[in-house]
Amino acid sequence: MELLYLNRKALGEGFYYLKGMVIGMFWTVTQSLLGGLLTTFRIFIFTLLIALPLGLIIAFGAMSRFKPLRYLVDVLVWVIRGTPLMLQLIIIFYGPGLWLGHNIWSGNETGRITATVVAFSINYACYFSVIFRGGIEGVPVGQREAGEVLGMTKSQIFFKVTLLQMVKRVVPPMSNEIITLVKDTSLARIIAAYELTFAGYSFMKSDGLTWPLFYTGVFYLAFVGILTLLFNYIERRLDYFR
Repeated sequence: MELLYLNRKALGEGFYYLKGMVIGMFWTVTQSLLGGLLTTFRIFIFTLLIALPLGLIIAFGAMSRFKPLRYLVDVLVWVIRGTPLMLQLIIIFYGPGLWLGHNIWSGNETGRITATVVAFSINYACYFSVIFRGGIEGVPVGQREAGEVLGMTKSQIFFKVTLLQMVKRVVPPMSNEIITLVKDTSLARIIAAYELTFAGYSFMKSDGLTWPLFYTGVFYLAFVGILTLLFNYIERRLDYFR
């Protein structure tokens, strides 16, 4: 009986020890992925802050009556949309080092994130510009002419007539591009930026664990889910244009 008791006690202690190891490993992985998620969020926010206004500027260039500027913008958009984002990221990060003899981004984490934001901003600004241009050109000309009849200036017509209706038109396609941006941040691992996917992949290299890489999907789904709810709310708020 005493031997049986000791065996049960040993099994119980082994179970609790194993349970503690599993919980500890799960917590360690979660903390690491949260750190990667923070970098992903930084890349996402800074890219949007730059790409949205830059995309609007490029859209104006594409609609310019000055033909050389319009052709230049069209070529830029064609090149950016026609080449992979991963290739653009590699060129922007490693290109200056090959051409200038030194890497302007430096080899630390901040430099890698900065290069990622620059590459993503240029890429998404070109995609956003096409959406903005479609939204602006989709506003009926008669409404702008009506604004002129009422004595409104060109800036008043743009901000009070064209811009408000453009926002309504571009929200659905823009939401798709922004959600795609969340997932494209995983490409930053190509230049060893410590984002969410890189954090999950590091456990596979160091500990031989594959589940943390799949666990990153939970964080991406949560991120995208929040954005989806946000854009659904924005679309409902813009229903007054109907």
